[in-house]
Amino acid sequence: MADWRETLHEYVPRDWVFPIVLAAFTGVAVWFGHAIYLFLLPPAGTVTVPSFVGQTLGDASAEVARLHLSSSVISHTTSDKYPKNVVINQQPDAGAAVREGRQVSFVISDGIVARFMPDLRYQSMREVNVDLARSHLQLGKTTYVKSDVVPEGHVVDQDPSPLANVNEGDAVDRVLSKGGAATLRVPSFVGMNVDQARAAADKAGIKLGQIVWTPLGSGGPAHGQVARQVPAAGSKVNAYDPVSIQVSAGPHESGYIVRQAHLLVSVPVPEGVAPGTQLKVRLAVTDATGTYDLFNAYAQPGEKFDFIVTAVGSSNVAMFVNGSKVGTTVLGEEPPAVYNDKPVKPVTQL
Repeated sequence: MADWRETLHEYVPRDWVFPIVLAAFTGVAVWFGHAIYLFLLPPAGTVTVPSFVGQTLGDASAEVARLHLSSSVISHTTSDKYPKNVVINQQPDAGAAVREGRQVSFVISDGIVARFMPDLRYQSMREVNVDLARSHLQLGKTTYVKSDVVPEGHVVDQDPSPLANVNEGDAVDRVLSKGGAATLRVPSFVGMNVDQARAAADKAGIKLGQIVWTPLGSGGPAHGQVARQVPAAGSKVNAYDPVSIQVSAGPHESGYIVRQAHLLVSVPVPEGVAPGTQLKVRLAVTDATGTYDLFNAYAQPGEKFDFIVTAVGSSNVAMFVNGSKVGTTVLGEEPPAVYNDKPVKPVTQL
């Protein structure tokens, strides 16, 4: 096989071989050097990315376009540092060298999401956990106090207070009831007038519940005198268990039973409604006199209200939220055959 040098000499004069080889070597060296240059030094179309953090999305997008780059919003998040629609993060980072046309990705602030502290009072810990999870809040410190009003293991007080402005992730401290006296003995209220019964209940640590005014006919006790109580005198109850009393409307009175009842109302939290949303709440009492509004205004989900309701005859309270009926609470039913000319026995239903 002929040597390649001899073959080359047949076609190329000997004096040309070295210049051709030198030219080829030089070309390769120039190409390699240019490649190294491009690797180590950015080309003319390279842009140094500035910091967009703290700029509004509009300003940042305009600056990106001026630098012949492109931009994209990849996520939103709440922030207590940056207002809404302000850049809080970017990729590539500030100072990076990129080619023209490169995309710069933004994370944009949704601002501070206003939240209202739910009303946890009287709730069990299970209910507290549900409300705090819904509001994206955390449990804080727990302390315990004796309470003759709030059942054991239920919330007596809280910090922050109900409806205060809170931020997502805030801790909520709560005060739980250890209960009151183990048991209380119910005194006899029968024969007392209403004011005496209230004073005696307060002295004994007893909580009065329904006060039912009843027309008991000519054989009944004097007006305002307690005719019956539930539970009976001598019974043992917890300090927060109510005792209901039946009061005579007078021997010459006839008509409907009049009830006074304590009503604790909690505004429901509709599915999908964000905490802090204003709800139109209406509480309508229906009794023998017709229907009237006990409450008709805007309220927060989870907000609680205390009412003393006076109702005549069979009665109930209906709750409406944003115009839709969500529930009814019966205050009392009118017992049969109470209103006639003959003396009647005290009614047995409260």
